[in-house]
Amino acid sequence: MNQLDFWDTREIIVDSFAGGGGVSTGIEAATGRPVDIAINHDPAAIAMHKVNHPHTEHYCESVWEVDPRKATRGRPVGLFWLSPDCKHFSKAKGGKPVSKDIRGLAWIALRWAATVKPRVIMLENVEEFKDWGPLLENGMPDPNQKGRTFQTFVNALKRQGYQVEYRELKACDYGAPTKRKRFVLIARCDGRPIIWPEPTHGDPERPEVKSGKLKPLRMTAEIIDWAMPVKSIFERDRPLAENTMIRLARGIQRFVIDNPRPFIAPLTGPINNHGHLVSAFLTQYHSYAGDGARGQTLDRPILTLDTANRYALVTSHLIKFRGTNIGQPMDQPLQTITAGGLHFGEVRAFLIKYYGADVGQNLDTPLHTITTKGRFALVTVAGQDYQIVDIGMRMLEPRELFDGQGFPVDYIIDRDAEGRQLPKAEQVKMCGNSVPPVLPKHLVWANLPELCRDLRVASGQGRR
Repeated sequence: MNQLDFWDTREIIVDSFAGGGGVSTGIEAATGRPVDIAINHDPAAIAMHKVNHPHTEHYCESVWEVDPRKATRGRPVGLFWLSPDCKHFSKAKGGKPVSKDIRGLAWIALRWAATVKPRVIMLENVEEFKDWGPLLENGMPDPNQKGRTFQTFVNALKRQGYQVEYRELKACDYGAPTKRKRFVLIARCDGRPIIWPEPTHGDPERPEVKSGKLKPLRMTAEIIDWAMPVKSIFERDRPLAENTMIRLARGIQRFVIDNPRPFIAPLTGPINNHGHLVSAFLTQYHSYAGDGARGQTLDRPILTLDTANRYALVTSHLIKFRGTNIGQPMDQPLQTITAGGLHFGEVRAFLIKYYGADVGQNLDTPLHTITTKGRFALVTVAGQDYQIVDIGMRMLEPRELFDGQGFPVDYIIDRDAEGRQLPKAEQVKMCGNSVPPVLPKHLVWANLPELCRDLRVASGQGRR
């Protein structure tokens, strides 16, 4: 068989609901070649996909408008991947599912199964997808029929000759710096077993990590651009809203003051001075019920990223009241604080306000509101006295969010194939709608190893 015949007869890969390219990026990392067909109705998504995957055939239209037989042109389909719109299943949506059309997008898998019979079908969605069921007259899901439509969907695939399995996977378990949990369904009709990839990363305290069998989970701190300026909350032209200030104050109490191992950041940016101890955390703007300290430390994967930028980096700048040795080089981040290195121990602290009638407060009560005129002194941290001299905050940039999803550092996110600049809001939306590339990469490695080597071996033109 000559090379041209090979390219005409090889199995193709189809990325339906392709978005900005997370799935295609992961599949390409596994197979060494571009996906053959990408489908999405959103011109902005296709534009970002095109600039990063120029050798893919793109369809910018509804998945229902694409005829599988015409698109494949008689070529066998090795993998059909679909990530249908999830907002009408997700618990994060908050309201009722308003579109039956969107809730029914997953049925496109049956159309492809019945017409071109992909050897393997993979579907990714939110974990609530398996609860897919009929709606009541008021448009809300019927609690008595939870999962009924999903089981109908699975049985329809089985009637087409597919074996079907499904699980929930976390992207951080496979090397992404995000905890994003997703539902994954695999269906195959070639008689081969469905294989679920083994995790490659784990909690640093697990024996498998300590023994070297697994790598430690990647940290949020890895995706932060520490050289980017973080503006002081006290020097803004327009003061932050009081609720935002309260959220920041509570976050500082939880993630810095009450944290026995606060994350120590590098000393960069215009409001840092040498000798400062910079403790950092992320605050969240998601509207969910909780204790008011919405955020996380930076020594673990970032929580799920969605289509709106809801994360801000908060830095607390501390100066010792006495002494100059703060226990570590300050020109590099302290990624893991262990007993063998800088150790903070249990925090016992007292805050002093520099405004108003109050002289201070204990830490067993919520931190009083931080105002634009206020400064606080942190008296004791693990036996050492510090003063908070500044607090900075900035929203995470789109590049940091894409890094959090596990995209390659050279992935183009700010322009399309025609050179049009993409607004930040559009970039963030693409990121939130994306699939962390590590998930499709490991799923394809496990279930389609023949596609991961055939192109490189047969043509010598595969890309890594």
